[in-house]
Amino acid sequence: MSEQQPMLVDDDDVERPPRRQEEIQQEYGLGAKAASVIAAVTIPVILILFYFSFLFLKDEDANKGLRVILAIVVGTIGVAGLYWGVDQLIGRLPRAAANAARPFLFVGPAMVLLSFYLIYPAINTVFLSLQNRDSSEFVGFDNFNTVFTESQYQIGIRNSILWVLVVPAAALVIGLGFATLVDKLGKKTESTTKSLIFMPMAISFVGASVVFTFIYSFRPEGFGEQIGLLNAIKVGLGGEPTSWLAQQPWNNLYLMVILIWLQTGFSMVILSSAIKGVPEELIEAARIDGASEWKVFTRITIPTIKSTIVVVWTTVIITVWKVFDIVFVMTGGRDDTQVVAQQMVQEFFTNRNNGVGAALAVLMFVAIIPILIINIRRFKAEEAMR
Repeated sequence: MSEQQPMLVDDDDVERPPRRQEEIQQEYGLGAKAASVIAAVTIPVILILFYFSFLFLKDEDANKGLRVILAIVVGTIGVAGLYWGVDQLIGRLPRAAANAARPFLFVGPAMVLLSFYLIYPAINTVFLSLQNRDSSEFVGFDNFNTVFTESQYQIGIRNSILWVLVVPAAALVIGLGFATLVDKLGKKTESTTKSLIFMPMAISFVGASVVFTFIYSFRPEGFGEQIGLLNAIKVGLGGEPTSWLAQQPWNNLYLMVILIWLQTGFSMVILSSAIKGVPEELIEAARIDGASEWKVFTRITIPTIKSTIVVVWTTVIITVWKVFDIVFVMTGGRDDTQVVAQQMVQEFFTNRNNGVGAALAVLMFVAIIPILIINIRRFKAEEAMR
């Protein structure tokens, strides 16, 4: 009879007596209290750190390298620590209270920053528009009266309205045409063509203006050969050089061409994506019924992507209202090419007329409000359909 070997038992398999509920609650309570204390100390420490950091960042004599490092550290670690501390404190509240308070405490800092950088400047701009040029005296609506009665500002408003009417429509139509044609190409050819058309979007407004400066460039007789592309072609064909940007009112159209060139690629990409989302079954059914390609495009494609067309149109309109760089670089507002945004910057920073500059800013803001209302209504309609 063989001797029975002793059976080895792993320590993990040994049944241990259950821990008492009081011990678990005590350990959890100690950890929760420690986290609460740390969070309670962390939040005021970080806020004090923010305060002294901002003071240091405002010191122009401080070391620039230290200012950059401090801004990065405070902007990342400090904000993360602040949110962690707030989360720990919220976790100590009853569940109903925590759920009610958490959205406000987490969104609150962002809303404060948003109010400080957006809402406060907007309100302050309105107050500035009601004061004189150096903001030392209240003048009521005199600045708005100046904007709407003096000829130079009337020309700026007229030109801005022309930009709003021409540029979005042209960019939308051309972009839609490109999107429709590109959609019929092969995949590789489509990608290459889209990249080429979209490429101007990578250029800044100032860069695009410099490019077109060499297209519209004009040299009077006796000042050398024509280096502008258009004038070089015209002279080469036996014509006389033309000062394109001095031809009124066509000079405004020549400037609009720059923004149309920049925005066409954006319109094409967005509309091309929308066209690819049109159900193929609808298009095939229309073709079977004998509809021509034009009818398919106008009766099926356009109505289906109507919401996307509105998005592109409103986005380009907002961009057009803010256009300043092109006019500033190309003409500086000479020869009746001024627009509202360019005049606003000129009044603020060149003429030092805060009152009229703020009035022009308010005018631009009021002009964009209808566009915002259209977008909000469209978003609500889309949400209701989901």
